[in-house]
Amino acid sequence: MASMRDIKRRKTSIQSTQQITKAMKLVSTVKLQRAKTRAERSKAYFNCMYETITGMIRRTGHIDHPYLTSGSSEKKAVVVITSNRGLAGGYNSNIVKLVTGSELKKEDVEVYAIGKKGRDVLKRRGYNIKADYSEVINEPLYKDAMEITDALLEAFSNKEIGEIWLAYTGFKNTVSHIPTLIKLLPVDASADEAEADGQQAEDAVSSKTLMNYEPEETEAMEMIIPKYIASLIYGALIEAVASENGARMQAMDSATSNAEEMIGTLELQYNRARQGHITQELTEIIGGAEALSS
Repeated sequence: MASMRDIKRRKTSIQSTQQITKAMKLVSTVKLQRAKTRAERSKAYFNCMYETITGMIRRTGHIDHPYLTSGSSEKKAVVVITSNRGLAGGYNSNIVKLVTGSELKKEDVEVYAIGKKGRDVLKRRGYNIKADYSEVINEPLYKDAMEITDALLEAFSNKEIGEIWLAYTGFKNTVSHIPTLIKLLPVDASADEAEADGQQAEDAVSSKTLMNYEPEETEAMEMIIPKYIASLIYGALIEAVASENGARMQAMDSATSNAEEMIGTLELQYNRARQGHITQELTEIIGGAEALSS
């Protein structure tokens, strides 16, 4: 059994760690409230943006535009959004697993990393890191999303990449975060038609109505698609920040609870060791007294 001094030293160490995890939980909780409000306010807009653009392309018919057809290159750009800090449970590892476990071949993937944790792990696993925008995740701005979009579209136009994908953690609620991998380009125009049942029957009819453009389709796509991609990347950044703080809050809460249990166990061990020490001293005193009396 460990000595009383060792038990006391370990208990003090765990108590210090518990104070840190409590403080980190409180900080994450405050940050989560801000990020959650921001994510919930913007989520509807970005979901509507995605549904509107894909629905519009579906009703357009055939348009000979580079953004709607796969490029000649086999390379696929994947924007991977993780965090710059750890201690967030499985937040970062879930995104890494999502990318490595997908059907995208490692040799064909060009990683545009947002977040040091995902960047470092993917680099160690042999993925090519094409660009690093890790500082963006600290305080996401729309102009950052536009900068990333410009770099992606330039590479797409130059036929350096044939597809653009986005890997991020979607924010559902405080305890539920969903790793998501979506294809941004080429825009998928082969989405399933709305099912004609009940209220969706009208949507199924409208989905077959061709879309008219003013100005021409090509000019419209040149204006719409960059804003569409930038909006989705920005929305993903906002949701990722909220998910990161939610995951860290949960991780620190679990760590604090585990520390409390360990402290309770060590207190019990310390009391038992102390009781044993006192009993041993009493036994020695009584033994000495009996020896003197005899």
